[in-house]
Amino acid sequence: MANTTSATQPIRRFIKRQTVEEITGLSCSEIYRRIAAGTFPAQVTLGPKSVVWIESEVNSWCDARIAASRGEAA
Repeated sequence: MANTTSATQPIRRFIKRQTVEEITGLSCSEIYRRIAAGTFPAQVTLGPKSVVWIESEVNSWCDARIAASRGEAA
């Protein structure tokens, strides 16, 4: 079966921490500080030694930071 999604369900893609760092420009320590403060999307645990982030959540966080820095509504 083809990999399709409905108009209401966005494609979910898991990304690793290194990719989160590349997208946001934040260090590993800063990512976890912001997660603890509740100001950054939390990771998803896939296993005992594997965590990922949902790409769309990270991108939404970036969009909100851009909007806030420009005085726009997110």
